Amino acid sequence: MVSLEPSAAEMRRLVEEALERIIGHIESLPTQPASRVGGAVRLARTLGEPLPEQGTPFHQLLDLLFRRAIPASLNAAGPGYLGYIPGGGLFHAAVADLISDAVNRYTGISVGAPALVRLEANVLDWLRDIAGFPPETRGLLTSGGSLSTLIAVVTARRERLPENFLRGTLYVSDQTHHALAKSAVVAGFPAANVRLVPSDRHFRLRLDALTAQISEDRRRGFTPFFVGGNAGTTNTGAVDPLPELAALARREGLWFHVDGAYGGFFRLTEEGRRTLSGMELADSLVLDPHKSLFLPYGTGALLVRDGAALRRTHSAVADYLPPVREDPLLPDFAEMSPELTRPYRGLRLWLPIKLLGIAPFRDALQEKLDLAREAAEAVHRLPGIEMVAPPELSLFAFRRNRPGLSTAELNRLNTDFLKRINARKRVFLTGTRLHGRFTLRMCILSFRTHRDRVEMALEDIAAALDD
Repeated sequence: MVSLEPSAAEMRRLVEEALERIIGHIESLPTQPASRVGGAVRLARTLGEPLPEQGTPFHQLLDLLFRRAIPASLNAAGPGYLGYIPGGGLFHAAVADLISDAVNRYTGISVGAPALVRLEANVLDWLRDIAGFPPETRGLLTSGGSLSTLIAVVTARRERLPENFLRGTLYVSDQTHHALAKSAVVAGFPAANVRLVPSDRHFRLRLDALTAQISEDRRRGFTPFFVGGNAGTTNTGAVDPLPELAALARREGLWFHVDGAYGGFFRLTEEGRRTLSGMELADSLVLDPHKSLFLPYGTGALLVRDGAALRRTHSAVADYLPPVREDPLLPDFAEMSPELTRPYRGLRLWLPIKLLGIAPFRDALQEKLDLAREAAEAVHRLPGIEMVAPPELSLFAFRRNRPGLSTAELNRLNTDFLKRINARKRVFLTGTRLHGRFTLRMCILSFRTHRDRVEMALEDIAAALDD
């Protein structure tokens, strides 16, 4: 039985047995169903158990994971996963996590592991350069867009509002990810202080409505302080008018935040730079490497133009901590976020990028842009299909449309349409509601999704029309 301090032979055996299962799983991803959730809840209910007093043989635990628990899920790492915003699960990052977790170094304060902190700071400098931010930018890696957004909102509150901030108002489009509204509430604002500005027919924030809302709020004694733009919405991939939002924020004295969790890394491509023009003007920017850099879930990032603002907001002292230092080459990440203890996230970006270079990531993102454009054109050519939102990046939205049907009837028709597509289990799409209309979405983002899988998706969409 393995002990708390396994021998070298035991460690090698554990890793080799796990690796054999992992490799088999990854190699079979193309042939696995895109979704296998039928019966998954029933299985989950059978897995409850009391605290074990004694251990279980490792091969039995691997059997439970790879034969039962893992298959009973959405195949989010597979090439057919075209729903929500696909993640990746890059294997190189898993190797990095094994190293990080095994050596278990503390990187919240730089004196604990200066060289490792410097490697993570390099990663943040790379992200800064990708985003087009200035040298004074500071940032940090987080668990994902939700935590990044919360840190951005709290930082903006500290920089733009007095201690009594309850009249402060935030402005985002009605297509903005719900993490923003949740973050505002967690940061202490009344939920009603988050103003959802109407979007236009392209699902982009309406500047006229935003300007009117800000004026009305000032008249009523509120203090507008924050405006958020989208560099690719979750619903349709829409990109808000970012240069115009940046100009408005400067005029009105607002903090300009951009959600680039899904779309931000498309700036690596020439096409993406044009589409995302203005993103580089933000005061704060959320990026999710676990989306469009294909890394495992739990890899987010935040960049703040005035890097000192992060420290002003989150700095704290305690008798049991080392003295606070301000060294731009060796940042104390605990001084820039709520986290004192944190995992060493830097290696899961540093290792893949150093090993592969950035070029393969750029090429993969360009491939997704091309595939999304071609797929949208093919879907639009199908009889009875309405293209609700053509792709600005790698996501588009469409639906069936039949003259004479009510909105409720069309919603039922499209809900059934989605079920028929997914029932074939070669691809997995998701739906959403756009201005009250149920609509299908296809997001082509996984590094494992190529033309052959997109062609399968098109075949299944066409077949579902005929069923």
